[in-house]
Amino acid sequence: MNILFIEDDAMNRRVVRDMLDVAGAQMAEADRAEEGLRRIDDEEFDVILVDLRMPGMDGFEAIERIRARGDAKGELPIIVVTADTAPDLTERCKRLGADEVLFKPVAMDALFEAIGRIVASKPGEGDIILD
Repeated sequence: MNILFIEDDAMNRRVVRDMLDVAGAQMAEADRAEEGLRRIDDEEFDVILVDLRMPGMDGFEAIERIRARGDAKGELPIIVVTADTAPDLTERCKRLGADEVLFKPVAMDALFEAIGRIVASKPGEGDIILD
């Protein structure tokens, strides 16, 4: 499984990378939303993890731009990973097209469960396994 994490904080990226390494997943990184969108153009990913609060383009706009694509990459599963605890945040993220919302600090089991739910819900993706 190839996962892109769009997150401006290097420590948060490292923590998630360590979790995904345990499962044998590959994680690419982007420290800005603009870079993440370029990587989506150029590379193949199974899941996108995105923070919401970043300098420049925020995660909300990144999600909107991903969903606005006219190709299969516009339907990539998106998991929001955020420290934002606004009362309507989960609903707002889902309205924009996020599949899941996780709150920092992210627990390994919560991350794996979210990825598992997404993979199980996507037709033809049953062969992707994350232990």
